[in-house]
Amino acid sequence: MAKIKLEYLWLDGYYPTQNLRGKTKVEEHEDFKGTLEELGMWSFDGSSTKQAEGGSSDCLLKPVAIYPDPARVNGYLVMTEVLNADGTPHVSNGRATIDDDDNDFWFGFEQEYFIMDTATQLPLGFPVGGYPGPQGMYYCSVGGKNTWGRELVEEHANLCIDAGLNFEGINQEVAAGQWEFQLFAKGAKKAGDEIWIARYLLARLTEQYGYYIEYHPKPLGKDMDWNGSGMHANFSNTTLRTCGSKETYEKICEAFRPVVKEHIEVYGEFNDQRLTGLHETASIDDFSYGISDRGASIRIPIITVEKGWKGWLEDRRPASNGDPYKIAGRIIKTVKSADI
Repeated sequence: MAKIKLEYLWLDGYYPTQNLRGKTKVEEHEDFKGTLEELGMWSFDGSSTKQAEGGSSDCLLKPVAIYPDPARVNGYLVMTEVLNADGTPHVSNGRATIDDDDNDFWFGFEQEYFIMDTATQLPLGFPVGGYPGPQGMYYCSVGGKNTWGRELVEEHANLCIDAGLNFEGINQEVAAGQWEFQLFAKGAKKAGDEIWIARYLLARLTEQYGYYIEYHPKPLGKDMDWNGSGMHANFSNTTLRTCGSKETYEKICEAFRPVVKEHIEVYGEFNDQRLTGLHETASIDDFSYGISDRGASIRIPIITVEKGWKGWLEDRRPASNGDPYKIAGRIIKTVKSADI
C-alpha cells in the first residue's frame, strides 16, 4: 500500500476575480492509476472562501480532471468543480455552464503575466523609484540586459510538461518582467482545466523564488506607456475548421457585435484600463474584426485565410486575469448563435 497526495484545487467565491484554493488529501492505495474514477468527493469550509454562510458552511468538491504532480512524490493535482451541499453547481462554478459536452470547440489560450518581486512590489527589471528602458527590446529577448525571470519560466514549463498539460510555448513579452505561456486543448472544459492547473504550478513555484505573479491587465497603471496583459483566446469548432467560406467567418464574427457587453463582463476585471485602442488593443466600447489585425477585437489569422477559410479565430479582448471557463462559455454561446 502506498500513500498518495491528492491536491484538490477549486475556484473561490470572490467576485469578479476568483482565486485558486487548494488542500491536500492523503490516501492509501494499493495500485493507484491516477484516474477520476478512483477519486471521491470532498468538502471544504465555504464560509472562508465567500461561498457559504457560517451556519451552513459545507461546499462539495467534485473532481473533474487529474494530472500527475511533478513536484511531489506520489502526488496528483485534482481540478474540481464546486457544488452546493445538495449536489447542484455553486453559483461560482463557471465550468458547469460551458455548453460543449461533445468537445467540438478547441481553445488555445495565450496567458500573459508579470513576475513581481515580493521585496520591491515591482515587476522584475524595474528599479526602485524609476523605470527600465522603454518597451521594444524586451519582447522575445535574450541576454541579461533585457531578460528577467527566465529560470522561473523555464522551470514552470518543465513542470507543466511533466504534469501532462498540452503546453505549447513560452516567450518574454513586450514589457520588462512580462512573460507568456500558451496551452491548447480539444474541449473547452479541458482547456480551462489546463490553464488553471498551469496557473497553480506557476503560483506554487514562485514561493521558492520570493516572487509572485500579477495577472492584473494593467498593473503599471492605465496611463503608463506599456502594453497590458491579456489572455488571447484562439478558438474553433467544426464549422470554423472546415467551412471554407469567408461569408461564414464573417457571419460568426458579426454574431459577436451585439453582445460586446456580455463578453466584457466575463473577460476580466480592470480590462477597461487595457482595452483603450492603444498598445495592440481595440477600444472596450467598440467591436471590430480583421485579417491579421492585432488592433481588432477579433483577429482572423492569415493562416486561416491562406488555407481557404479553414482554421480558427482569435478573440484578443480577454484580460490576463479572466476565468478561462467563463471566457470559453461565452464564446461558445455566441458562436452557436450565429445565423449560418
